[in-house]
Amino acid sequence: MNPVKSLKAQKSELGESAFQLKVLNDEHRLGQKISLFRDKLKEQSLFPLKPTKLDIFQINVGKMCNQVCKHCHVDAGPDRKEIMTQETMQQCIDVLAKHKFSTLDLTGGAPEMNNNFRWFIEEIRKVDADINIIVRCNLTIILANPKYHDLPDFFRKHRLEVVSSLPATSASRTDSQRGDGVFEDSIKALLMLNEVGYGKEDSDLKLNLVYNPAGAFLPAGQAGLEKEFKRVLSTKFGIVFNSLFAITNIPISRYLDYLLVSGNYASYMDKLVEAYNPVAAENVMCRNTLSIGWDGYLYDCDFNQMLELKVDAKSKHISDFDFEELSNRSIIVNQHCYGCTAGAGSSCGGEVA
Repeated sequence: MNPVKSLKAQKSELGESAFQLKVLNDEHRLGQKISLFRDKLKEQSLFPLKPTKLDIFQINVGKMCNQVCKHCHVDAGPDRKEIMTQETMQQCIDVLAKHKFSTLDLTGGAPEMNNNFRWFIEEIRKVDADINIIVRCNLTIILANPKYHDLPDFFRKHRLEVVSSLPATSASRTDSQRGDGVFEDSIKALLMLNEVGYGKEDSDLKLNLVYNPAGAFLPAGQAGLEKEFKRVLSTKFGIVFNSLFAITNIPISRYLDYLLVSGNYASYMDKLVEAYNPVAAENVMCRNTLSIGWDGYLYDCDFNQMLELKVDAKSKHISDFDFEELSNRSIIVNQHCYGCTAGAGSSCGGEVA
């Protein structure tokens, strides 16, 4: 049964980033000494890890969400009140107007729950009509309240790429991870997106799904999963989509809580370390992505953001954004980074190797 409150609201130790970092580096909990991630990078002459190009501008517009998923690395939920203000959004718009990024990636929580979400999209389109805008929509938000029912039309109007999590093609597995009734509402929302043109062969409106394992194991191959998801969703529900991204669960926040409670923490970390892939390490998403928190602070990635590991640069906030300095910073790494380099690698866009 999913928790009804976030770890933060439960006043759990794991609701604090400092405690999560302590756990990640606690050899006693692991039962063995594992290599430091930075030492793995040193073996490839990749440490300190440096950006290749600032290309993706990822913004967390708030931690509020209509769901409380077991695996959530954001610890999002209805009780989270951290929401990006219009002032901070404007500072982001000013940066996007001045510097060229290929992609703007909007995430949360449920980004649509920020009252300024639609204004933000409209203003961004005024300064950059061509930037690819991704919205990470949890699907159920579309049906959560009548004020969200027109989101598919809004997404279509502003040519947003929709990326949505669907951990399984069955109700039992999906609901066990994301909450009762989530699968049914997700199917309804996917059909609504298909109706306005998303995911169809003759349309340029992209609809991509995200798969992450429900247990303490690595995802299967992305290509095979995509083929199976397309077959089942098409056959059973008449749903079509473009691509499926397979993402490894990162051992932080609520997923870390799950690993500890289930007794799988040590074995899972061992799996990640054993599956370390040098090619994936070269292509980690933090090398071309910059993550902006709801309060405007800058991070190397969404996971570092949740651990409150701000960028190693003088320019730590969107209000004093320095493109050149940030392009030459050293990326902060820790033990959770093994999640992005295991097997075929993992990023917000799926496999990297």
